[in-house]
Amino acid sequence: MNWHQIVFLFSLLLMVLAGRDFYKILGVSKSSTKKEIKKAYRKLAMKYHPDKNPDDDTASDKFKEIGEAYEILADDEKRKTYDRHGEEGVKKMQQGGGHDPFANFFGHFGFGQQEEQREYKGSDVVVDLYVTLEELYLGNFVTVQRDRPAFEETPGTRQCNCRMEMKTHMTGPGSFQMTQHRVCDQCPNLKHVTVTEEIELEIEPGMLDGMTQRFSGKGEPHMEGESGDLYFKVKTLRHSVFERKGDDLYTNLTISLQEALVGFEMNLKHLDGHNVPIKREKVTWPGATIMKKGEGMPNFENRNKLGNLYITFDVKFPRGELSSEDKESIVDILDQASVKMAYNGL
Repeated sequence: MNWHQIVFLFSLLLMVLAGRDFYKILGVSKSSTKKEIKKAYRKLAMKYHPDKNPDDDTASDKFKEIGEAYEILADDEKRKTYDRHGEEGVKKMQQGGGHDPFANFFGHFGFGQQEEQREYKGSDVVVDLYVTLEELYLGNFVTVQRDRPAFEETPGTRQCNCRMEMKTHMTGPGSFQMTQHRVCDQCPNLKHVTVTEEIELEIEPGMLDGMTQRFSGKGEPHMEGESGDLYFKVKTLRHSVFERKGDDLYTNLTISLQEALVGFEMNLKHLDGHNVPIKREKVTWPGATIMKKGEGMPNFENRNKLGNLYITFDVKFPRGELSSEDKESIVDILDQASVKMAYNGL
């Protein structure tokens, strides 16, 4: 590699470092998940939408910048290129058909992946978060106390962050040679301790089983790098009245034979305490189901959208014997022909 190539290389590196900080624009960290990035974008897009800021000349530019940042960070390939080569790298990637524009260049001059510093990270931790159906309907904030492992500094130093670095040596006029050298930093000694901390969690209305909340750097520690992440996974506790399927709720309601025949009127207490009116004026047979529109769970993506409530009726028959007179009265009232029929109900 001659002097002109080295100058070109460093010029290119300076160009790569230039550009906007898309993470800062969206107000997220580099370790943010797609969901966190999307949530931040939606919040800022609503805030700076030109329709909501007709008198603010800068809102339109801010709105455009937010959209550009989201377009890059929401795409896995573009985000990877941006993290390595900055905004200019993404532009060249788009011009070059979607491939990393610097991969061949760095590989040509001996800067392949094997020379890159390895990033160490501790293991992620997943904890089940048991919540009630009421909490998933209304939302809630809870505080969780957790003991987690960590490292604490002790006297002395140790070698750390060891990596291979390229060094350039002049071997003659206009002639250079590049060699690899192992380089380590000097870090404090560490000891393993247990830290007790409180974590604030938001249970958002409409969350589904299996959804997670991520806390960056709250997982298992790594002596040579960053701690892993902590994930709380939602698990719904069994409810005494309702069962959830998606955004819909299901329940069974037992009524008397009299109510099944002549009708009834009642209120069913919902998860937030409001009453759902139920009125039947016609005959209700065992297994009959009615739907109450909009009385289900809120949708996680759109809280103004609600599922439905399905109520299946069970009929409780009276016990004991009927007198001959009562039997005759019932036959006269019902006036129902015999429907004896055998069939495979499965």
